[in-house]
Amino acid sequence: MDKIIVENLSKAFGSSGVLHDLSFSIREGEFLSILGPSGCGKTTILRILIGLESPDSGAIYKDGKEITRLPPYQRNMGIVFQNYALFENMSVLQNVEYALLKSSSTKAEYNPSTARSKAKLMLDIVGLTDHLSKKPRELSGGQQQRVAIARTLALNPDVILFDEPMSALDVDTRLSLRSELKELQKHFGTTMVYITHDQEEAFALSDRIMVMDAGVIHQLDTPHNLIHHPADDYVKCFVIKNIDIKINSLIQYAQRREEFL
Repeated sequence: MDKIIVENLSKAFGSSGVLHDLSFSIREGEFLSILGPSGCGKTTILRILIGLESPDSGAIYKDGKEITRLPPYQRNMGIVFQNYALFENMSVLQNVEYALLKSSSTKAEYNPSTARSKAKLMLDIVGLTDHLSKKPRELSGGQQQRVAIARTLALNPDVILFDEPMSALDVDTRLSLRSELKELQKHFGTTMVYITHDQEEAFALSDRIMVMDAGVIHQLDTPHNLIHHPADDYVKCFVIKNIDIKINSLIQYAQRREEFL
């Protein structure tokens, strides 16, 4: 069953076309990665899906209802940014509480007491119970990203969008967070859309991958089919060649780490 359907989506900034007549669907409960190099339009898709940008043409449907012109707070989607977007003057617990008490989708449901209980529960799920009173600057990058994920999950969106959330993290933290993200998806059954330029990351996480370049979709398929049945030379080169390089780099990193230890 399709959770989101995008039809004939186009977007330009000035005279520069960014997205060109894109059509695709995202399935209920799916982990879909949008994979492509910097500047290919993948972040623009994410911003249009959540309502931070408007398309020049085309339509977006969620659960059968058109949401193309709806404001973000009416779409029941969450977003996790690369830079965490945490309030530095608030504790870990306060960052999640504040979202529950101020978000248009949840503020009528929560009071300070119930918001605190829900925030503690979500932070426990992401393994941060021992860090509730800390400020973001006292946490590692991976821990800060876990706070951002807990804050988004607390709002109970049925779609979560991730804008290259692991690009600033070290290899060990990325590998750990990937595994946790998949477990969270299984636990909550949330549809997840993940923006990345990292081939190996997309293959490790995704049910399907949408390969993009220069504002067009080259292939939307399972990891298996992308490897064994690439749609064109771009997919063959960008995906297969580069994922081999990534995997070899990870193997070499692991070997060096074992030698050091």
